[in-house]
Formats: sequence, C-alpha cells, structure tokens
Amino acid sequence: MSMDDVPLGMRLKEQAGWNQTDADWRRFLALEPDGCFVAELDTPGAGRQPVGTATTCVFDSVGWIGMLLVEKDLRGRGIGTQLMSHCLEHLDRRGVPTIRLDATPMGRPIYEKLGFVVEYDLVRVEGVAAGSGSHPGVTPVTPDRLGAVFALDAHIKNTNRRRLIQRLYQERPESMYVFLENEKVLGYVTFRDGTRATQIGPAVALNAEAGRDLGDTALDRLGDRTVFVDIPTDNRSAMRWAESKGLVVQRPLTRMRRGKPVDDQPALQWASSGPEKG
Repeated sequence: MSMDDVPLGMRLKEQAGWNQTDADWRRFLALEPDGCFVAELDTPGAGRQPVGTATTCVFDSVGWIGMLLVEKDLRGRGIGTQLMSHCLEHLDRRGVPTIRLDATPMGRPIYEKLGFVVEYDLVRVEGVAAGSGSHPGVTPVTPDRLGAVFALDAHIKNTNRRRLIQRLYQERPESMYVFLENEKVLGYVTFRDGTRATQIGPAVALNAEAGRDLGDTALDRLGDRTVFVDIPTDNRSAMRWAESKGLVVQRPLTRMRRGKPVDDQPALQWASSGPEKG
C-alpha cells in the first residue's frame, strides 16, 4: 500500500461504517511503510482492480494487524483470508514473536482457527458527555514530559509504543494531557478526530483519580461532540466512569494474540488507541 491508495482505504472503511480518517491512513503508512497491503483482483475487461486492504505495525516484539477491509460486493470470496495470511507471513518473516489484534464477535472464531487465543475483553462505549469541573492535576503535555509519557505507557502496556505516541503528539500536541502528582506523571490521555466520532485514547493511569480526571478533561475539551472510547472490561474504574457519564456500549471487542504472551496491565488502561494498534 502507498499514499496513492489512501482514497481506496477511505472508500472501503466508509462501506464498513468505520471511524478512520485520511490522517489515520497516513499515520499507518508513516509508521509501517512496508507493512500495509492492498489486495488486487483480476477482473475481466478491467484488469487488476484494488479490492481490499490490511495494515500491520510493529512495536519492538509486538506486531498488530488492523484495517482488514474488503470491497462489500466481493466479501465471502476468500480475499480477507488471503490478506490476513499475507500479514501473518510478513510478520513471521520479520521474526515478530507476538501478533495481536482486536476481534469482533464475528471475527473471533476465524482468528481462533488461525491460532489466535483470547487475552481479554474490551467494549467500545459512545455518547456525548461532559466532564466534571476543573482538575488541577491535569496539564497539557509539553515536549519535556514526553519521555515520562513513553515510560509510563511502556510500563503499563509492556510494549514500547514510543513511535505511535510521538506521532500522535506531533499531529496534535494540544490533544494530549498528563496527570501530575508531585511532578510525577501518573497518567496520560490523548484524542483524535474521526469521521463519526472523536476517538479518546490511548490513555493509561496508575490510579482511578488520574484516570477519571484525564477522562473528564478530554470530555470537557470536546464539548458536545460524540466520542468513542475502547475500554478493557478488567478496568472496573474506567467502566464505572464511562457509565457515570452516560456513555453506552456500542459493541464488544476481544483482544487476541498469536505467539508469546504480553504481560500488560489492562486494569490500568483507560482507553485503547483503537483496534488497529491496541
């Protein structure tokens, strides 16, 4: 896949009703220029036509698969399976020991047949909500605090996602906040535009106060916009916060992996970055 294929990706994700923007596709390609793919189909009288997409992204020892999309009129013909197999082969050739993805209930049995196992459950909640007043511990991220954000995220996720967080900060520095206690970073949150809603996440926090205040700050900054938040159900504090804000469950997701386990801490993750990169 190349930047020239971004319109294809946008068209396919619109068919699927997904939330990604042009900026999301460009980020996928910037982070993994050799790991995003297009499926082409030989069509009588029209030659080879692009009909599907898939993305991968590698953070040190963990690879993610996402954006598996197929032209709606051509689904059920094995194109998605071939894209998935190509992604797995690509990551295996690179020697990536762990491959992860977020599965819908429909996709879960397909991935289980490919050797993926369940790690934990998430839910996507959505709605229009507001925060609850000022939060003096929350402050915008400044460049000098990015290192602490990288370290905290790696501690909770057990994965070095520095490239992703840095890219998100470069795109919209005004959309990233930290919670400080005695100048120590106890949590962070960021958010980005989508075509259907603003996606809150990634966000992690070492305690419930930090998580709630960061979530409230994001809601306050977003005003009356609809938000999506993907929350691990093991984080009971985050689930209670979402319920208290009137956010409702849109759909369940299952985090799955093939290969070596990742000892991350879902109970401290307040929002996934999204199904594409966890």
